[in-house]
Amino acid sequence: MSVFGAIVVFTIVWWAVFFAALPFGVRRQEHVELGHDPGAPANPMLWRKAAITTAITCLLVGGVWLADDAGLVDIRALVFGQHASQTGN
Repeated sequence: MSVFGAIVVFTIVWWAVFFAALPFGVRRQEHVELGHDPGAPANPMLWRKAAITTAITCLLVGGVWLADDAGLVDIRALVFGQHASQTGN
């Protein structure tokens, strides 16, 4: 996997994990002011969720990159089919 490909995969996986993590730990506001959404979270903890998402994504993408470099998984064959590994593309 190239560095550019790893950056693209990291970005996509990061956003997927971040959106999956958003609902965790959310508590509704107890006293809603007039004009505010009653379903808005009181403390969304976005920085904490972004940090946890970054750590999880680093582990996932790093593990796949290491597995690809070690020859355990052939990413090109998975993405482009068996022909890609045979021709060296």
